[in-house]
Amino acid sequence: MNTVAFHTFGCKLNFSETSTIERKFKQKGYKKIPINDNPNKVIINTCSVTENADKKCKELIKKIKNKSPKTEIDIIGCYAQLKPKEISQINGVNLVLGMKEKFEISNYFNDKKEKILHSKINGITKFNATYSINERTRAFLKIQDGCNYGCSFCTIPLARGKSRSNTINEVLNKINKLISKGSKEIVLSGINIGDFGIVNGKRKESFTDLIIAIEKINKKIRFRISSIEPNLLNDKIIKVISKSNKFLNHFHMPLQSGNNKILKDMSRRYTKELYEKKVKKIKSLMPDACIGGDVIVGFPGESKSDFKETYKFINNLSINYLHVFPYSERVNTRADIMKNKIPTNEKALRSKMLRILSDKKKRFFYDKNIGLKKSVLFEKGKKNDWVNGFTENYIKVKVPYNDNIIGKIKSVRLRKTTNDLTVIGDLI
Repeated sequence: MNTVAFHTFGCKLNFSETSTIERKFKQKGYKKIPINDNPNKVIINTCSVTENADKKCKELIKKIKNKSPKTEIDIIGCYAQLKPKEISQINGVNLVLGMKEKFEISNYFNDKKEKILHSKINGITKFNATYSINERTRAFLKIQDGCNYGCSFCTIPLARGKSRSNTINEVLNKINKLISKGSKEIVLSGINIGDFGIVNGKRKESFTDLIIAIEKINKKIRFRISSIEPNLLNDKIIKVISKSNKFLNHFHMPLQSGNNKILKDMSRRYTKELYEKKVKKIKSLMPDACIGGDVIVGFPGESKSDFKETYKFINNLSINYLHVFPYSERVNTRADIMKNKIPTNEKALRSKMLRILSDKKKRFFYDKNIGLKKSVLFEKGKKNDWVNGFTENYIKVKVPYNDNIIGKIKSVRLRKTTNDLTVIGDLI
């Protein structure tokens, strides 16, 4: 039997796409095995958000070829779309597939005539629906792809193309399929999820329409929304979620900077005042909601006083955790040619400061919930005799290992926040 292994870098969207491609290989008769077990093929689904992401891909290719010289390595994903020629010249790479071709990868390699199969990104209008299921508990469902925004630091429009979506009816069909497979929670995922509704280049529906349609599903299931732009998270969506028995009170809105000058240089479509307004709206309707955000530090031209303003803004903001990224130069972006680049050591210092602030905010949020009763979806995996899960409002909880609760939603009383920012809970 032919064997295949997979490795995925990057976002949850990449993981859902890899899972869909895995199922296609299974239909072709391939057996999935670990990379270290000398598979016939390895498929690497790449990310290219940062320079470090590119570097990790190259390191993995080298590691595989050193251990398994005869293994064929095929590269797909954002890095493959952006720099196919560069990747094709890496020793050990067998095939490079662009964004359009990757979903048909199992059809290409048996009759391979070229090393690079790559279409121009703006010519891609077809939406490929994908999903992944995490041990039959949490599913990640892709409902939207691409982005029309063109932020000055971002290569995603170059790697994934223009915004395009599934239809609401198709999303509902996929949701019912996932429920039938045993999913207890579904995360709606996309590159710019709030821009949902563009089908074949024309806007036909909206993310608000989708939320309202999902709310009408007459089945017991939990939903989370993945990262959504603050300017696209309208008050109607917030209000529907605040009254919902299905959508969880967890929001992730990218901030990127708490300084309006830097936001403008980034070509972001909101101000820090709008961001704060969204946070206040969520907290007014859902006081125990968890709100997270992304921040880029060391963007070109970000002075020490600009960063200090960002730090102060976040410190006073009622958000509960951060994903912090030092700015990474990306070729073919407007930010790459901007002046006043920030030294690496200064970016590292600013990143450290915000990560410490994030930990403080998360601990404060966790401690506020101690003593409360929450519903936790427990996930497979035993860690030091504990099993982990997440509450509705995204608090990581652990209880003594119990095989009978894996993949189930259980009532838990939150007891104590640990040093590693996990809450010990007691089953009720």
